Amino acid sequence: MPRSTSVPEILCGEAPLRTMVGLSAETPLSPRSAVELPAHVVFRAFAEETIMLNLQTGTYHGLNRTATRMLETLRERSVIADAAALVAEEYDTDQAAVAADMLTFCERLIERGLLVVKADAA
Repeated sequence: MPRSTSVPEILCGEAPLRTMVGLSAETPLSPRSAVELPAHVVFRAFAEETIMLNLQTGTYHGLNRTATRMLETLRERSVIADAAALVAEEYDTDQAAVAADMLTFCERLIERGLLVVKADAA
């Protein structure tokens, strides 16, 4: 099985997959988007990394500690901007930079079927 050693790489331009997961090339993910783990994704945290497994494809991905914390905050606060604010506060860093990183992280997970968009928050 393929295995990523850190946050999965971006697969931009794959319109068919983006459409299958509720995104189109014209509608980028927004900071106000709410996301969640689909039922076919499981994960387990270990000392140095977290392993995410897509049960539909049998593909697993490794997340480093920072990506693991991003995933945890997305589970606590499903709106990307809200999760980014929490991470920025915890790491005492620039919220805009964290929000940009969080959007990229979410897109990478969505493109691999590891995260789905629920809706845009009002």
